[in-house]
Amino acid sequence: MDLASLLGQLTPSPGMLLLIIAIIAMLESLAVVGVLVPGVLLITAAASMAGHQELALPAPLLAAFLGAVAGDSASFVLGYTQRERVTRCWPFSRHPEFLARGARFFQRQGVPSVFLGRFVGPVRPIVPLIAGMLHMPPRTFLWANLASAALWAPAFVLPGYLLGRTWDQLIEVPPAFHQPLALLAVILLVLVVTFSWLRHHASRNGRAYRLCAGLVRRQPLLRGLWLRQSSDGEVPLGSLLLLILALGGVSGWTLHVMQHGLQGPLPIDRQVQMLFEAIATPTLTLAGQGLARAGDLLGVVALALPWAAWLLWRRRLDALWHIITGLLGISMLNVLGKAMFARPRPDTPAHLADSFSYPSAHTSGAVVLFGLAAAFAARELAPAWRHWAYWAATLAVTLMALSRLMIGVHWFSDLVGGALLGLVVCALVQLSWQARARPALAPCPWLRLAIASLGLAAARIAWLPPI
Repeated sequence: MDLASLLGQLTPSPGMLLLIIAIIAMLESLAVVGVLVPGVLLITAAASMAGHQELALPAPLLAAFLGAVAGDSASFVLGYTQRERVTRCWPFSRHPEFLARGARFFQRQGVPSVFLGRFVGPVRPIVPLIAGMLHMPPRTFLWANLASAALWAPAFVLPGYLLGRTWDQLIEVPPAFHQPLALLAVILLVLVVTFSWLRHHASRNGRAYRLCAGLVRRQPLLRGLWLRQSSDGEVPLGSLLLLILALGGVSGWTLHVMQHGLQGPLPIDRQVQMLFEAIATPTLTLAGQGLARAGDLLGVVALALPWAAWLLWRRRLDALWHIITGLLGISMLNVLGKAMFARPRPDTPAHLADSFSYPSAHTSGAVVLFGLAAAFAARELAPAWRHWAYWAATLAVTLMALSRLMIGVHWFSDLVGGALLGLVVCALVQLSWQARARPALAPCPWLRLAIASLGLAAARIAWLPPI
């Protein structure tokens, strides 16, 4: 049995799906757990499945409402009954700033903080705990909890539910492709959640980091290597793991392509190509062509130019040099790979007549550009907000990669190889950057630079031909 058939059989029943929605809503509201769990993404995916199965709307709304109430209530009871012990337990013993941030918000807002806190990401799972520790009257907390959950449930469930009810009608997906498309969505969701979890636990205070540190302390040779890799007292374990996994992944995937699909597509390539041919519309094709222009050489220059100018103005040549090195490095690897493998494209327009297919340069370049941007931005953000930078980069890269399938100039396996190759370059650049302590890049006019980048990219798409 293949993976797609297995997932089809594992599709949850309506009752199980409602339970999953309730559990996600509860975990998203639990103390600390809600910071680590990508609740918005998970609740949207679950609500979309509910809409696609045409469950009556009140059912998922009620499940989300009850789960949210239960999560906040559990956090409140924990703070109310274990007030003295909370600060001594992990993770608050290692991250006292979690409680401090919630306490400041509670002190500023007072009783309404329980209502407002549910909609404020960094303090959402902490405020009910703080309210319990400060012995807020349980009846007052209950009313605020019920009122906020009554608004939170439709705000987070309705978009996903609407998407599930309408996506197949909007893009007219034939029934035969429902299962492959669901498989692709599940794979993307699992990858995003896994990356988020690993990124957190590979940081200095994460479990994976502490486990590795404990192991190397027992071995003198490993301890010396570990200390030589540290900057500011922290070993870049996340970047090292990324390099190992991405390098192994791109090597294994490239060998698979060489053995089974160098002169033609893999079986999965044919299936994905048929899927995108089935869902193609003039609007989606036009969007794919626009993204293709935004991801070529001129597009990358347009996106990066405002940031490069700002780094020059700030005299941060170290950051600028690392970014330029990463982009030049991935360009050289793409040219070398295409020349070495000479894999034909599924469709070759005139401007790509002399270019081969593997790996996808648009995908690998987008991974390096947006991946490095997310890594640099995340260092300037509070820990609770860092995952948003990586998720935004993941969304941008996914759209860029899928645009190559929409316009039919790459196989799916080209995108996988390009993404893994881009991650290798990202990891190498990050290891070089983290080799020594560096001053922060902030303050930075993020919004103005982002608007300038998008404006230049839009001008490139509108006025210049593809290259």
